[in-house]
Amino acid sequence: MALKQQLMQVIIPVAGAGTRLRPHTYTQPKVLMAVAGKPILAYIIDELLKNDVKRFVFVIGYLGDKIKEYVELHYPEIDAHFVEQATREGLGHAVYCAHNLIDSSKPLIIQLGDTILDADFKTILNATHSTLCVKKVEDPRSFGVAEINDNDIIIKVVEKPTIPKSNMALVGFYFIRETHQLFDALAKNIAENTRVNNEFTLTDGLQRMIGEGVVFKSYKVEHWFDVGKKEILLETNEILLKRNPAAFSADFKVEHSTIIAPCSIGKNAKIRNSVIGPFATIGENAEINFSVIKNSIIGNFTKLENVVLNKSLIGSDTIITGLSQSLNIGDNTELDLRGGK
Repeated sequence: MALKQQLMQVIIPVAGAGTRLRPHTYTQPKVLMAVAGKPILAYIIDELLKNDVKRFVFVIGYLGDKIKEYVELHYPEIDAHFVEQATREGLGHAVYCAHNLIDSSKPLIIQLGDTILDADFKTILNATHSTLCVKKVEDPRSFGVAEINDNDIIIKVVEKPTIPKSNMALVGFYFIRETHQLFDALAKNIAENTRVNNEFTLTDGLQRMIGEGVVFKSYKVEHWFDVGKKEILLETNEILLKRNPAAFSADFKVEHSTIIAPCSIGKNAKIRNSVIGPFATIGENAEINFSVIKNSIIGNFTKLENVVLNKSLIGSDTIITGLSQSLNIGDNTELDLRGGK
């Protein structure tokens, strides 16, 4: 089967609240936070488009209107559909919410909206069998875990095992050939109230399929960025800027300043009397004066003056004056920490 015929539909769950990235996610969906010049979700959509995916089903919930607005504005060419997961009852439940928008007779991709992967997607999507992406982790107890035999066949998957029998974590990219069987398995688990930590997991649906004889191959990814924490977000920003040091140029103004590559500076940003970089992502319309910014992500329309920032994550529409710290500040904030009058 040709690649273009296979790749016709993807489910991207983006309903999570992103609690590990608060305060930023009080006002901004995690998947729309910028890394190396563009939102996390954009990396996912762009990669799928390279592989001939045209139909996208987004499972939205928390701040879902912002995700819908972003997709429709920046990707008007794609066949985009949105379904709401009214109550967050796990990834399996989120995927099942989209079943009425999916052709169950054809293969399906599921990719988590907060996960960036390094993988040969064409190889995965041309595989004879359904394929689950995995990566070795130090502590697998927080993930879905795959037990794999010597032929790279997955013999069992378990969600967040207390005593893991494998250190191979499922990393958020699933290629399913037996789409009808997947939805049938999820429906049965929901009907039987089969939960883990009060959630219907996708892992349990996949395990039911394995028990019914479906063959899943494993694919070991090179890099996996689960951008759910400040530290991982900044690490991902650094890695992506290293790969594309000149790929994120935009119109901006610089006066009496030094820009140290690699870094990304958004459109209409104004940099004066400052040192920017390395590994700094500066948002659109940001204004920075008499400051040093490195290893940090700065949001859109943010104003910084007389600050030194390293390993910091600053939201949009924020004003900060006179500070030298490592910060984790959300949107719509104003700080003045210069001290006395």
